[in-house]
Amino acid sequence: MLYSDGNRTLKNGNGTRYGFVQCSRDLNLTECSNCLKVLVNNVSDCCQESTGFRMFNPSCDLRYANFSFIEQLQVLPPSSQPVPPPSPRPTPPPQSLLPQSGKERDTTRTIIITVLPIVIAMILVISIYIILRVRKPINTFKSKSVDQITSVESLQFDFGTIRAATDNFSDANKLGRGGFGEVYRGKLFNGQEIAVKRLSMNSGQGDLEFKNEVLLVAKLQHRNLVRLLGFCLEGSERLLIYEFVPNTSLDHYIFDQMKRAFLDWEMRYKIIRGIARGILYLHEDSRLRIIHRDLKAGNILLDAEMNPKIADFGMARMFVSDETEGNTNRIVGTYGYMAPEYAMFGQFSIKSDVFSFGVLILEIVSGQKITSFHNGENVEYLLNYAWKNWREGTISNLIDPTLSDSPINEILRCIHIGLLCVQENVDDRPNMTSVGLMMNSNSIAIPLPTQPASFVRTNVIPATLLQQDNGSNITENKVSITELYPR
Repeated sequence: MLYSDGNRTLKNGNGTRYGFVQCSRDLNLTECSNCLKVLVNNVSDCCQESTGFRMFNPSCDLRYANFSFIEQLQVLPPSSQPVPPPSPRPTPPPQSLLPQSGKERDTTRTIIITVLPIVIAMILVISIYIILRVRKPINTFKSKSVDQITSVESLQFDFGTIRAATDNFSDANKLGRGGFGEVYRGKLFNGQEIAVKRLSMNSGQGDLEFKNEVLLVAKLQHRNLVRLLGFCLEGSERLLIYEFVPNTSLDHYIFDQMKRAFLDWEMRYKIIRGIARGILYLHEDSRLRIIHRDLKAGNILLDAEMNPKIADFGMARMFVSDETEGNTNRIVGTYGYMAPEYAMFGQFSIKSDVFSFGVLILEIVSGQKITSFHNGENVEYLLNYAWKNWREGTISNLIDPTLSDSPINEILRCIHIGLLCVQENVDDRPNMTSVGLMMNSNSIAIPLPTQPASFVRTNVIPATLLQQDNGSNITENKVSITELYPR
């Protein structure tokens, strides 16, 4: 450490004043001198009349007092630090000229040395926890599906709870059977009613459906979509737990000769508009663009007020917002509801869902299945029958006789929209935004439809796809799901 001292006797006889200057070892003589000059220049601004003062720079120190600093150092033991006697409080120099004091620097250094290791340790602990949390499987079921749904594990139910809720999956609680398993009614301990889909253990597509529905439906919230409450994994058991919808599915009403009479036009129109709102949410309003790929009457559930809720997202595909279409070599769906470009080439888009919606409109209006429209003793393909009567100006032949006292113009407008949705050319079909506008405003002009796709005319399903895979299982328009595997 470079240092020097000196003293002077005051002219007025008021005693002697002592000075002491020092520089840190990182400065040479020139740098030390320049550093001290800065301090000396500041003395005239603040301290000439003071009995004592002390000024700092980061690397040099100037002291002035009425005692000798050298004598103080000689008296104190080597380990002690010189402490000046009390003196009148000097006038402090401007804050901008005063660097941090040695004591303050020591305090700051102590805080940093103490806190920094704690912060680093906390970061390491949190990082390890996150890594272990992400890698931890939900339970001993080690399939690839499980690894991809850890983000929603908070929705997991205990298997024993679901088994008790369904009375051990008794036949008395069975609601029906879908393409990938049976559905049971249940009641939780808190009294809440649930619907439990028990995926088939020997289904080749069980894992795919499970992954899709958990990851997808858990993110979707809309009054016209069935709500997923949770899931359950226990060994090879895969369960999906939904809100209970008491009035089963739409196909139980419109295809039943007795129950169909219960659905007046006001109720059917309410169902059509609700389905349209649900599809619009999937295509445009949810965080991700969802293409359902299996819209049909069996996948439209009806709540206590007969509000429709779209269900069964096992075949759904998820797109980012700027994507509108995709391709697949694994074609799944239900005969009659599949758009021709999807059935023939594996091309699906929001317009393939629009096609399925058009089929639903025509089924709801006619009360008959797309694949087996009964015209007297003749059985025809519904789209062929609808188009023939449209061209001949006899489209009212399509309307369910039980709707004879209903507003004919509103029904015909729905048929018109349905025919637009099932046009063979993809680009000619409207999107669901346009469908909503046409349904909600009578002032909007609706374009004329072109010929709809016809599986009977093109012979797509039986002649093209089924011959390529003898193991394929195509079903009629029931609650089961068609699976086609072109190669």
